[in-house]
Amino acid sequence: MKFFNFHLMPYADMDVSLIREHGSAWVTFPNRHYDPKVGAALYNRYLDELEYADRLGFDGVCVNEHHQTPYGLMPVPGVMAGALARSVKRAKIAILGRALPLVNNPLNIAEEFAMLDNICHGRFIAGFVRGIGAEYHSTGVNPAESLARFQEAHDLIIRAWTEPGPFEFDGEYYHYKYVNLWPRPYQDPHPPVWVPSQGSAETIAWAARHRYTYCQTLGAIKTVAGFFNKYREEADKVGYAATWDQCAWSTTIYVAETDEQALREAGPHAEAIQNEFLRMPLEMLLPPGYTSLESFRHIQPDMIGKPQTVRSLNDAGVIIIGSPSTVRERLAAYQELAGFNTVLVKTQFGTLPADMTRRNMEAIAREVLPYFQETAAGPA
Repeated sequence: MKFFNFHLMPYADMDVSLIREHGSAWVTFPNRHYDPKVGAALYNRYLDELEYADRLGFDGVCVNEHHQTPYGLMPVPGVMAGALARSVKRAKIAILGRALPLVNNPLNIAEEFAMLDNICHGRFIAGFVRGIGAEYHSTGVNPAESLARFQEAHDLIIRAWTEPGPFEFDGEYYHYKYVNLWPRPYQDPHPPVWVPSQGSAETIAWAARHRYTYCQTLGAIKTVAGFFNKYREEADKVGYAATWDQCAWSTTIYVAETDEQALREAGPHAEAIQNEFLRMPLEMLLPPGYTSLESFRHIQPDMIGKPQTVRSLNDAGVIIIGSPSTVRERLAAYQELAGFNTVLVKTQFGTLPADMTRRNMEAIAREVLPYFQETAAGPA
């Protein structure tokens, strides 16, 4: 199994009760609550943590994109990936992911990702997402155009990476007389493409059709297993058997000496991200036109914004909190149930402070990574 340290970079040093006062941490939460001195310290702390993950032996580090929210301070994840491309010496560097429908010029993403791939000598992973519904409120993009814009932007980027230029591109949303990418990607034909999703039926089918790695976010492990099975079913329809290597699960892991200690220490911070940072009305999460009725039925919005305790999240397999043996046993059982060979681990979550984050990273590296990195599970 591969372990990637996935960082949301939240605005952790804040009074989370302020979020409840304003109803949501997304789009409308007033930016007067952002202190640049605090934010600057957090950015550098978080980069230090991802660099530390590289030294500890994690297989990769991940950043992602969100807008107008203290949930994640990375509206332009390429800035963070660019800082890491030189300082992370061994691990892969993934942007999971860049929200393609939100940009007016997808060639900028093609150029940005090609630069990153060159700087890190081919250790870059390109994540493409549609962006959650709240992003459409913050950018003013029509959510009903999300899927079509995503697919067209993707097609343009892949052609720009792989097709000799200059050539002309004339789509429904994007029009270019000249497509002639400088620089080209370091990896041939292009960086690996991973597709994170909350469980959209359209996104799962599309990722399977392109044979991209599918990354499942935010869900109980039984739900995650269902989405991975759906991905394998879609792969069967287009004539190949999807492997466990093509499935990645995003979760939170916290390790302490005993189960009770782990639950006690992680509890306030896990509940902060679930109950406060993720707080948003359903119409913001899934705005009209953003998703089909079928996808709406399969996505589990009840896990987003619904009050949870650390124990309920842990019992449902949304997160893994416990002693080293408990974490190993549960992760092995979840891997067997859902069929994945990559785990995207949030070692920092919500308001978890720096010292606890470091101890958690060290415990995972010492007690969990060696057990799974030295063994293979499932079809390769």
